Amino acid sequence: MSGNPTTASPDRRRRPHRAGGGESRAESGAPRSRGVLIAALLLLAAAVAPALVVRSDVTHSPFQGLDDRWLIWMGGPHEGIYQAAAMALNLIGGPVGALIPLSLLVLLLVRRRWVCACFLLAANLGGNMLVIQGLKHLVDRPRPAHPLVRVDHGSFPSGHAATAALLVVLLGVLLVPAARRRAWWIGGTAFTLAMMWSRTWLHAHWLSDTVAGAAAGAGVGLLAWWLFHPALARERARAHDRRGAAAGAGTA
Repeated sequence: MSGNPTTASPDRRRRPHRAGGGESRAESGAPRSRGVLIAALLLLAAAVAPALVVRSDVTHSPFQGLDDRWLIWMGGPHEGIYQAAAMALNLIGGPVGALIPLSLLVLLLVRRRWVCACFLLAANLGGNMLVIQGLKHLVDRPRPAHPLVRVDHGSFPSGHAATAALLVVLLGVLLVPAARRRAWWIGGTAFTLAMMWSRTWLHAHWLSDTVAGAAAGAGVGLLAWWLFHPALARERARAHDRRGAAAGAGTA
């Protein structure tokens, strides 16, 4: 038994690969992170609490002085490379931002990753339909005068900023290996800040709208991640086992 290395070595090779195949050992173990839950709740509170404050007086909120000064800084000229960047971000936060998760959802369904698909769908519906639209209707804040792009009702919170932050979380969870997520979060934060700038530069939102929108989008994404984490980990483990079995059969 001890002299037969051919039966023991495949198991020894397989175990480290399973623990490091795109997910850390802690994540594949499936316990929920309390830090993720706390961050999600704090971010959602950072969106809901200002909404209640603004709702009490939508034209003279405590943030209006800062919002007015920021809007003056965003006064222009609205042309050149800044206009091109702002208009590109306007598309990403709108039609393109909806197309990316939809395409990913189709891919997940084709690959029979049912839990990942449910996570993606629940986060998008919960973020865009319930939280963002719910707050928009609750607050019904007027937008800045003369926006440079087409807008709908309700300035608070920013749907584009929420979409950007939520997209960063969803793609980070579903596509980015755990070992590379720190760099992804840094880049995603820069992308979300750029989206927030574009919405105020286009006079489509007040600054406080974009802060609340980004907090709401990230909060919903993190909360959905916390709720789905054990099921996501189990599905990833099963998918990894199937790939390992297929690779072993191919080698044999």
